[in-house]
Amino acid sequence: MADPDCIFCKIVAGEIPATIVEQDERTIAFMDISPATRGHVLVIPREHATDVHAINPEDLAAVALTAQRVAAKALRNLGAAGVNLLNSNGPAAWQTVFHFHMHVIPRYDDDPLRLPWVPAAGDMDEIAAAGEQLRGDGG
Repeated sequence: MADPDCIFCKIVAGEIPATIVEQDERTIAFMDISPATRGHVLVIPREHATDVHAINPEDLAAVALTAQRVAAKALRNLGAAGVNLLNSNGPAAWQTVFHFHMHVIPRYDDDPLRLPWVPAAGDMDEIAAAGEQLRGDGG
């Protein structure tokens, strides 16, 4: 089930390009184009659900497992010192795209990020490079 007006559903359908770093039958993980830090990834269920209250439990579990794998890659492949996993529900909690998603935000000892951050357009070459690193095995 998809929402024809949802930007994330359009990514799932392949109608909008995205730098995908991981995917499986239930989820897609792709680079955020307004990253809070280097390597910021969004993990979404393939099936549209507006928020944590609407997502089915199996998809929620699948998103969490994908986020866990991406977080491990951020530590291993990007040299992150830590990772924030963040989900926002509703406008008051900074939700701007109403398709459930989890942010995987690599944290670095010297990064200036303080939450909430103000999203701004990122450097597309740097986003693509970080995505390529996250797709790799880190070996």
